[in-house]
Amino acid sequence: MAVGKNKRISKGKKGGKKKAADPFTKKDWYDIKAPSVFSTRNVGKTLVTRTQGTKIASEGLKHRVFEVSLADLQGDEEQSYRKIRLRAEDVQGRNVLTNFWGMNFTTDKLRSLVRKWQTLIEAHVDVKTTDNYTLRMFCIGFTRRRPNQVKRTCYAQSSQIRQIRRKMTDIMVAQATSCDLKDLVQKFIPEVIGREIEKATSSIFPLQNVYIRKVKILKAPKFDLGKLMEVHGDYSEDIGTKMERPVEETVAETEAPVEA
Repeated sequence: MAVGKNKRISKGKKGGKKKAADPFTKKDWYDIKAPSVFSTRNVGKTLVTRTQGTKIASEGLKHRVFEVSLADLQGDEEQSYRKIRLRAEDVQGRNVLTNFWGMNFTTDKLRSLVRKWQTLIEAHVDVKTTDNYTLRMFCIGFTRRRPNQVKRTCYAQSSQIRQIRRKMTDIMVAQATSCDLKDLVQKFIPEVIGREIEKATSSIFPLQNVYIRKVKILKAPKFDLGKLMEVHGDYSEDIGTKMERPVEETVAETEAPVEA
């Protein structure tokens, strides 16, 4: 080996190690706004990388899906077993406007409903609302003992199950096709459809714990800002309030002595 040719061995790599920058310095926080159907409009916050070159921040936010408990949206702990999915549709200022994108039950609630000595009946159906949203609705219900029944079990016959399932799908189709998505969500929250199914099937076999356990949105219409603003109702961008300056401060500034 020639003398003086391996000088770089002790110096390390050329250029040195690049200092790792904190990725959060390049990100901004945005407020998530829920539709006016829910009583709590401020859902939370979300992060996105600032606009840089051709990569626009608002494009990175659109179509994000947030899962929120209905208890937080309604301020009612009784409804904590329902999970609502909200999808970011538009960005205005530092606010992300969302729309309903599905609903589900928590696993523990579903597990608590399933018991012995009764029949579980499920039905699902694809429906189209008046504003062209295609949804898939899943219904669940359980048979219950008749009043003053002595027998321990309350199993329904397969013919009764078929009849109940038909009734379930008919009611779900009737309720969903007659209104738009906003009105349909208002039916989901107080479980109007479940109660109607319970009432309609009581002549076939008495049911209990009838719920719309899951809603999926299969197809949404083309984005329409006017429709989204209707869903958000009284939405207005928070720009702060104008503050009046105290009179004493302004007087003090004008009277300040000018130094020579």
